[in-house]
Formats: sequence, C-alpha cells, structure tokens
Amino acid sequence: MSKRRVMLNYPRELLSEPVIYTISQQFNLVANIRRAELDEERGWIMLELEGRDEDIEAGITWVISKGMRVETISDEA
Repeated sequence: MSKRRVMLNYPRELLSEPVIYTISQQFNLVANIRRAELDEERGWIMLELEGRDEDIEAGITWVISKGMRVETISDEA
C-alpha cells in the first residue's frame, strides 16, 4: 500500500459534488482529509490517499477529468 498527499482545488461548479466519497468508493482508496478551506466560490482540500499505486493514479486522473486541479504534495511508502 502506498500513500500520497495531494491538494485538490475545487472550482465553484464542483463544490457540491461528492468527489472524496466517489474517489474512495470507485477506486478503492482510503481518503483522509488533512486540511481544507471551502467557501461559496471555490475551495481546496489537502487529502491523503492510501491504496495501490495504480488505484491512486486512476483516482487522480478521474479527479482531473472532472475539472479539478491536482497538485502532489508528497509520496510516502
């Protein structure tokens, strides 16, 4: 199992979408919110993802395809 911390930047139109729930369920990942700041216009969440490398990559690719900006903060073994 691998861990990766990422910063998800939410545009306004995705603030009500269950992105973290979906990434956990659809890609078999454990998602741990480390920090977050959201308001009516935009937001960001620092998220620690744990799972298989290929599942983490697939989840990140899906989030990007939804229109979110993703920045990798760190990888942990």
